[in-house]
This record gives sequence, structure tokens and C-alpha cells, in this order.
Amino acid sequence: MNSIHRFSSLRRRWRVAATILLVIALLGAALVADLLAHGLVWQALWNLTGEEMAPGQIRGFLEWTGNFTRRLPDTRPDIIPALAQVNPYGINTFLQQEVEPEKRARQLAMIADAGFHWIRQEFPWEDIEIHGRGDFEDRRNDPPRSAWEKYDNIVDLAGQYGLEIQARLSTPPAWSRAAGDQGGTFAPPDDIQDFVNYAVAVAGRYRGRIRYYQVWNEPNIYPEWGEAAVDPVAYTDLLCRTYRALKEVDPTIVVISGAIAPTAAIDGRNMTDVIFLQRMYDAGAGDCFDVLAVNGYGLRSGPTDRRMRPMNINYGRNQWIRDIMVQNGDADAPIWISEMNWNPVPDEAAAPGIADRDRFGRVTEEQQARWVPLAYERARQEWPWVGVINYWYFKPASDADRNQSFYYFRMVEPDFTTLPVYDAMRDYIAAHPG
Repeated sequence: MNSIHRFSSLRRRWRVAATILLVIALLGAALVADLLAHGLVWQALWNLTGEEMAPGQIRGFLEWTGNFTRRLPDTRPDIIPALAQVNPYGINTFLQQEVEPEKRARQLAMIADAGFHWIRQEFPWEDIEIHGRGDFEDRRNDPPRSAWEKYDNIVDLAGQYGLEIQARLSTPPAWSRAAGDQGGTFAPPDDIQDFVNYAVAVAGRYRGRIRYYQVWNEPNIYPEWGEAAVDPVAYTDLLCRTYRALKEVDPTIVVISGAIAPTAAIDGRNMTDVIFLQRMYDAGAGDCFDVLAVNGYGLRSGPTDRRMRPMNINYGRNQWIRDIMVQNGDADAPIWISEMNWNPVPDEAAAPGIADRDRFGRVTEEQQARWVPLAYERARQEWPWVGVINYWYFKPASDADRNQSFYYFRMVEPDFTTLPVYDAMRDYIAAHPG
């Protein structure tokens, strides 16, 4: 009798276990079907992780739960900086590399037609004060000509197409350093006043026509500070002296800090963005910019990635930068994103010689066309402290750099053939005017 009872009890347990396993199997099958069909679960995981493939979504979800175990950024979304309430649509241009003025005009016509409002255009010091201090003549070709000629044309064309310029001031000439380019082509000048004088010359020439000036680019990473270790105190000195000089040229000028690059590295030549910014504040930088600039690349995940690990580099990293600003009493200053994009660099067969580590989180052109508008949308919905977001970049002048991964960030080919992201952004901007 006891054996019959034990058998009956065991059979009931088997049935319960079988039922549980069946339920688990059915739930697993339903989950797999949902993920394959991009259903509700897939959408929820995409919105948390920015991952589109099931393994990445599952891993990303587990990493996202870590948000509940750490302090998250204090972004003070109730404080809305005035310079964040501007037209958000910007794009990086290399108009100075186009030899023919007609191609510059064609670029700007296409940019305006797509609905962009801003161009972030470099005014390279080495291409303006070419041969020596106070010398603005270009004698690299015969006959000589004014070094301003090209930039006058760019400014004229931008005005013609109703585009505002963010003028990037960077790239010192070799003569500004006793060692020339030996210490790096982007190394700061021996005398910071030389840089200040160049900035004043540009601002004075375009007074009333260019209002927005950016001082340097990516001062926290190699090679943008040359071969020397990056130096937030030295950069702050350059920024503050240039800020004061530009305001003397025109008090209405808006000074944008050099774009801080997103990085978790601390190795001398690179310094993680949040530490670099805090040391800038410690050196007095809070009084020396109107807009704080960062770069906002998504790299290996989409724009909806909400994993907030301090060492993780994703599109939402600007929230940690905002946190540093809030901690330093600077919540009234906005963040502008100087460069944003995902890179559809081809695979090894189509682009030989580019190492996998240099492919910047490779995506397809179709993914890029979907993700870039979503990046603007996330900022519009969630980040009231973010103003302009500049797509990196519009067009290369030639295909000479096809063996370099950075070439493939472009929106338009050298021959003006558009990529899918051009039409995607034109449609998005039309639906969400600035």
C-alpha cells in the first residue's frame, strides 16, 4: 500500500514538473518568436539596450539591470538652458577642402534642402596664418592670394543658403612651435597668445556674420594635443584666454568649448571625459564657455541604449557630462554635440586594410539611416539640456581616404551620390522642424 502511495505521489510530481517544463518551453518559444518577429518584448529590449540581435539584447538587459545598483547621473532636467532651445540640426563640413567654389555651393544647397540649420566648419589656423605670425597671404602656389579668399567664399555661401556657422578654431601651423610638427601636427603652440591672436583675427573679419566659435577639438584624447600628455589645465588656460579675447571683439559671440571625446581611457595621452571636465572646472573653466561641447558617437549600440555604466561608451554618455556640470553649479549651460553618427564601414572584402578594432562599431547603411533620426528624437524627448547635434559628416572632397574607417561616416559620396541616411534625415527634419 505504501509503495502504491509513493508511486502515485511521484507520478503527481512528474506531472507538475512536466507541466512546468512545458510552460517554460512555451514561454521560451514565445520569446524566441517575439524576438524574431520584432514584437513587444523585442521592442522593450531595444528601448533599453539599443541592441537589435537577441544575444545582444539579453546581455544588454542583464547589464541594464546594473543601473539599479549604482548612482545615476543628476541631470536636473527641470533646468532648461537658453542655448539648448535652438534649432538642433547641424552637420560637419569640410568645405575648405573643395577646390572649386561650385562644389562648396552644391554642398550647402543640399544641406539646406535636407533641412539642416547649422554647419560646423573648421577654419584651420594652419590654412589662414600659413607662413608666419600676422601673415595672411597664401604663397603655397603661384600667384599668391589672400588666405582669407576661400573662407570669405564659405561665409558668403552659408549666408546665401540661410545656414549658421559654428566656426571651429584649431590645427596650429608648424611655425607656432619651435619643434615644428615634431611634437604632433595638432600640438598647441609654444605661445598661447599666438592662438588667441588668430582667433581674434577670424572673429574680427567675420564680426556680425559668424557668432559661434569653438575653441579647439577633442583636447582630452590623442593626437589632438600632439604627442604630449593631455593637459586639462593647459587647455583651460587656452580656452579662457581665447574666451575673453573673443568677447572683446564682440560681446554677443557664443564661445563653445572644444568637443570632449567620449573615452574611458586614462593613459597619459587620453583622459576619460568626466575626469578631464572636472579638472577643467577645477582650473576655472566654468567662466570660460557659453556652450559645453561633447562628441556623441553610438559605436556598438543604437541610440536607445540606456545602460549607464560609467566605463561604457554609448550615445547616452552625455548624461555623465551633464552630471559633472550640475555638480559644479553649471546646470544653466547647455551641451551641444559636435559629432554624432554610426559608421557603415564595409567589411574586410570591400575595404581591405581596415582593422576590425578601427571600424567604430560597424553598422549597415540601413541601420545608420534608422538610428540617426532616432538619436535626434531621443534628445528631443529626453534631454532638454542638449541643443545642437551635428551629424559627422556631410561629404569628403575625394575618395583618397577610402582605406580609412573615418571616411565612411559620410552622408554623401565625393561625387554627390547620397546615402540612405540623407533621405532619412530630410524626412525626419520635415516632420520635426527646428
